[in-house]
Order: sequence, then C-alpha cells, then structure tokens
Amino acid sequence: MSKIVNLNQFRKTRARDDKRRKADDNAALHGLKKSEKELAKARRDKAKRDLDGHECDT
Repeated sequence: MSKIVNLNQFRKTRARDDKRRKADDNAALHGLKKSEKELAKARRDKAKRDLDGHECDT
C-alpha cells in the first residue's frame, strides 16, 4: 500500500524550502563586500562595452 501524505504539510514544506532556496540565492548575490560589488559591476560594464564595440555590419 501507499504511504498516506498530508497535502497541507507537503505544500507548507515545499513553500518553506522554496523560500529558503530564494533566500540563499539572494544572500549569495547581495551578501558581498563593497569592493567585490564594485569589481563585479566594473566587469559587467566592461563586458557590455566590449560587446557594444563589436557591432556586426552584415
């Protein structure tokens, strides 16, 4: 026989796990030192400038 599952508990557990995963992602993005943020921004800006500088003439 199958194991009986309480759907309300399952939904709450899944929602809690999703929130925890999102919080971990946000912490990884926003939990950086100021110098690391500036370095990441400078790299993004340079990559954008480099990409914009390579326009295709086709």
